Amino acid sequence: MGQLIVIEFVTLDGVIQDPDGSGGQPWGGWAFRYGPEAVAGDKFKLGDVLDTGVMVLGRATWQLFSRIWPSRTDDFSQKMNALPKVVASRSLSDVTEWDNSTLLSGDLVTEMSKLKQTRDVVVTGSISVVDTLRAHDLVDQYRLLVFPVVLGQGRRLFDQPGRPVNLELGAAETVGQAVRLTYDRKPAR
Repeated sequence: MGQLIVIEFVTLDGVIQDPDGSGGQPWGGWAFRYGPEAVAGDKFKLGDVLDTGVMVLGRATWQLFSRIWPSRTDDFSQKMNALPKVVASRSLSDVTEWDNSTLLSGDLVTEMSKLKQTRDVVVTGSISVVDTLRAHDLVDQYRLLVFPVVLGQGRRLFDQPGRPVNLELGAAETVGQAVRLTYDRKPAR
């Protein structure tokens, strides 16, 4: 059985919106202010998951990534390009421009429940997908790269009302100017 892992770049005050500036927000680009090495490579320590898992992306994140990754040839980029990708979108009809991408067929919750029975599932960005999966208690782990910036505005990871999420710290590691935090779902008692 696999895990459903959410990976996000996040500010100290919990904002995940527009870390690279591509969303055009006035405060956007906050993660990239620390240089390309701050966000390059396997910063979320996915390791073997990149060889054996599947990535799930919403439309906007997939469209952004499909313009970035296919032309890159370093080792990490080759893994990203080879990784099977499932695109959760109601508006896209073609995802062939990025290798190994397929459109989600069926209901997101049902399909992710099935998929994580056989392999690890990584959701990156795609906050509406994360909100839906969290609301259905399907997220097993959060891997957050927290940058030392406070924006005071923007979409936060835990903005949506709902039931409390109980987590336990799995790891905290310095990664350049950021801290990688790994939180696992706390077992119910």
